[in-house]
Amino acid sequence: MVDVIRSAAEALLVAGRDRVPVAPIAADFGESANLDVAYEIQEKVTVAGIAMGRRPTGRKIGLTSASVQAQMGVDQPDYGMLFADMEYADGATIPAGLLIQPKIEAEIAFVLGQDLPNEDVTTVELIRAIDYALPAIEIVDSRILDWKIGIFDTIADNASSGLYVLGSRPVGLDSFDVRLCGMVMEQAGQPVSFGVGAACMGNPLISSLWLARRMAQVGRPLCAGDVILSGALGPMVAAQPGDAFRVSINGLGVVNTYFEKGEEA
Repeated sequence: MVDVIRSAAEALLVAGRDRVPVAPIAADFGESANLDVAYEIQEKVTVAGIAMGRRPTGRKIGLTSASVQAQMGVDQPDYGMLFADMEYADGATIPAGLLIQPKIEAEIAFVLGQDLPNEDVTTVELIRAIDYALPAIEIVDSRILDWKIGIFDTIADNASSGLYVLGSRPVGLDSFDVRLCGMVMEQAGQPVSFGVGAACMGNPLISSLWLARRMAQVGRPLCAGDVILSGALGPMVAAQPGDAFRVSINGLGVVNTYFEKGEEA
């Protein structure tokens, strides 16, 4: 089993490096393809990234929609690592060929001002630890061919992470309604996705609390300065070369990103 886990992690690392997707890896594990094994693969990919000089900057949460959880056959979200080289500034252009098959999600990002080391962290402690919020665009990607993913593949593949773009105006939690804030995503000026904070597990703070507890349990607790991408507020949209995306979240602000024209996004 150890060798198969190592081989799967290496395959995902090579796929990300070369921008060439691989076939789904779950089949290689048969009946052993459970969530714990998938996270073992993800951890090996994370450790390898850190060894290559990548710097962790936080965590992302996926599968925060009840309908998507039902589709994947799970009853909880998943998580992946964020690295400094995944972040792009508001209004930045994503270079052509950097990603394999990108899709866009609108999210609320929370930035921590305090560590969250305890497995039984409370809602009050989480709120106190959040320094500010930002509108965010998560650019998800998959190292798995044609997005033919199940829960095992997406977890192993760092929760289908790609890049993320953060807004530039910090907003305190007391300045907007995290649960009821509305979201509109525009693609080339046309609305393509709508949502609300409550679409993310009823409240993005609920998903973030789950993450904080889970990270403490697995020995990688969230720390001051970490970014939490708390989960999608609406349906994801495929990105194409030359695309422009604008996300507006009521009370939180606007964030933009662009994709360079080229053969690949």
